Amino acid sequence: MNLILLFLLGIITYLIVQRVSSVTRTPTWLLWLVVMMPAFIWNGWALVKGNEKPPPELFIIPFIVCLMLYWFLIQWGRISTPPAVNSSASQEEGQALRTPTESSGDATISRPINKAEENSLHHCFPWSVYYLQNIELRPQAVICRGQLRSKPEVAYQTIRDNIEDQFGDRFYVVFQEEADDKPVFVLVPNPQSRSAAKADPTRARPLEPVTRPVLALGLLGATFFTTAFAWAELADQPVRFNLEALMAGLPYAIALMTILGIHELGHYLTARRYRIQATLPYFIPVIPMSLFPFGTFGAFIQIRSPIPNRRALFDVGIAGPLWGFIVALPLLLWGLAHSDLVSMPAKPDMFNFQAFDPSFSILLALLSKLAMGSSLTATNAIRLHPVAVAGCLGMVVTAFNLMPVGQLDGGHIIHAMYGQRSGARIGQVARILLLLLSFAQPQLPYLMVWAVILFLLPATDEPALNDVTELDNRRDLWGILTMALLLLIILPVPNFLAQWLNI
Repeated sequence: MNLILLFLLGIITYLIVQRVSSVTRTPTWLLWLVVMMPAFIWNGWALVKGNEKPPPELFIIPFIVCLMLYWFLIQWGRISTPPAVNSSASQEEGQALRTPTESSGDATISRPINKAEENSLHHCFPWSVYYLQNIELRPQAVICRGQLRSKPEVAYQTIRDNIEDQFGDRFYVVFQEEADDKPVFVLVPNPQSRSAAKADPTRARPLEPVTRPVLALGLLGATFFTTAFAWAELADQPVRFNLEALMAGLPYAIALMTILGIHELGHYLTARRYRIQATLPYFIPVIPMSLFPFGTFGAFIQIRSPIPNRRALFDVGIAGPLWGFIVALPLLLWGLAHSDLVSMPAKPDMFNFQAFDPSFSILLALLSKLAMGSSLTATNAIRLHPVAVAGCLGMVVTAFNLMPVGQLDGGHIIHAMYGQRSGARIGQVARILLLLLSFAQPQLPYLMVWAVILFLLPATDEPALNDVTELDNRRDLWGILTMALLLLIILPVPNFLAQWLNI
């Protein structure tokens, strides 16, 4: 069983590390090997020593050393590139449709625009809107630096329209701040440009289908069966793949897939509202086993076109957790109201749904007390109804997605609120705080798993096209409330609140 878990962990880790490989020249296999080394060491100890408990330093030292080495390898091979747009096409900028070249002595310099086009580009920047001072040509980008003399949204709209009039859809126009906080315009070739394809049809790339309904429905059906049969494992019963087990797991499967589906539909529909290309929600089925009994790894969508601005980035990012929480909350309350009280076990476990201790989470404790009233005391645990189990998992999924790191929903929210660079700094602090919390709360082992995953993810989210215009106060307030919700879910009940609630 340990080997099966190691195999699954290796696959998940490789998929995560692949997302980092676009910012570093360090080979993906080397990053993966460094990340997996603690797991290899721990499994080697188990194979040699059997059930003998390993010393604490065998856990701490490999974990810290490998994380430091992982960070060093990323920084050592980090690629210095111009800003890119947040789309699958931006990862293939090397296949840009037009790259004119000029000879300078013995060297050949690749240019995204020729000299005449460079001269016409100056006319796209009115001096009263954005005073253009310098144009820097790079192989896959044109960087236009100057002084902002109007509101960011006015400057972006004006200059983008002028560039589209001059060059059609050949470029994505990115507007973001550099290290010195000065706004800069970057023109990135659009690999799916229709105007460039007319100029050179041999290099045009065919459009890939964005939505694949057959694939989405197939994964939906597979996940329905794996989650339904997973209920037996969650209920500490033998897993049987028959009609009786399927019917017993229906409440859990329907409730969990509703929460996950609404979460991803929130992202999808909001993206469509902003005319952002996105895939349909894809569920991830997994055969239930004792080490991972939930029947699914969740669901996801893929964004296939650039995010237009920070407002759209915020709305798309917050829509999933918000709608998922709105659906999970009444399901959890209903499930708790139909759950039973049992004696508190000697060693409470948050994921023991047959004797669940709600004090592991402030929010879950408050909701449990609201649903069960005075009958819930400190000596009681809860045998959760299948719908309540799905609701608890929905809260866990919401909390993880709200982590303010990288390309998680919380990372998008923080990026939209404070900007790309400040958002990355907040993500770094959040990762360290979560790691410290995992050491302070050893009874919550999933926090350590989350901390490891967050350290593997890139801290920096990719910019929106207009990454300078700030959010309005209403969205800032919603962002703060979502971070408060995250803390309510992941923090355990403090002693004074536990005494007041009598749990």
